[in-house]
Amino acid sequence: MITVHHLNNSRSQRILWLLEELGVPYEIKRYQRDPKTMLAPPELRAVHPLGKSPVITDGGLTLAESGAIIEYLADRYGAGTLIPAHGTPERLRCNYWLHYAEGSAMLPLLLKLVFRRVETAPMPFFVKPVAKGIAHKVQRSFVDPQLKLHLDYLEGELGKSEWFAGDTFSAADIQLSFPLEAFAARGGLDASYPRLSAFLQRIHARPAYQRALQQGGEYRLG
Repeated sequence: MITVHHLNNSRSQRILWLLEELGVPYEIKRYQRDPKTMLAPPELRAVHPLGKSPVITDGGLTLAESGAIIEYLADRYGAGTLIPAHGTPERLRCNYWLHYAEGSAMLPLLLKLVFRRVETAPMPFFVKPVAKGIAHKVQRSFVDPQLKLHLDYLEGELGKSEWFAGDTFSAADIQLSFPLEAFAARGGLDASYPRLSAFLQRIHARPAYQRALQQGGEYRLG
């Protein structure tokens, strides 16, 4: 039996969604973030030394990292669905998106989150104007242009096919869901990006996505 070590409001929601799409039985072990720090509890380190989520166990295998988990599950349990065959151009494109989602796409989103928190963090009154000024300048001069660069790129890619890896829904779309939902929450994804907005509407309407939400609990990115 596959066990998903599921941290609330996290990337592990994608793994639940994938398993629902595959129709594979699984169980959930739940962990809650610290309400003050928003960090994962130390109990996750008993599963994986980094104490991060998602992590799955499948028999004697323990596997972390969203892309690795998604590729493993789709390959082992997909029976030719959700991920293209090895050695095909479609598989190469799918693999590209599996890496891009947690590599290039997430860095500016993480920076946006960090500098937004700097702007609102409690600090001595004589420091706050300087810290807010630096945070605002970095966002305006570097982070926000990078976010727009990626949004323009992703919008253009969806102009080539209905889904990211081609004309068929795949694991690449599941992997990209997290950064795109983060773009919508804090990275500038709005109605000016009609293809990306339509993509989010399509995935949110999928029955397996809805079932995963019921299994995983509240899911909100801010």
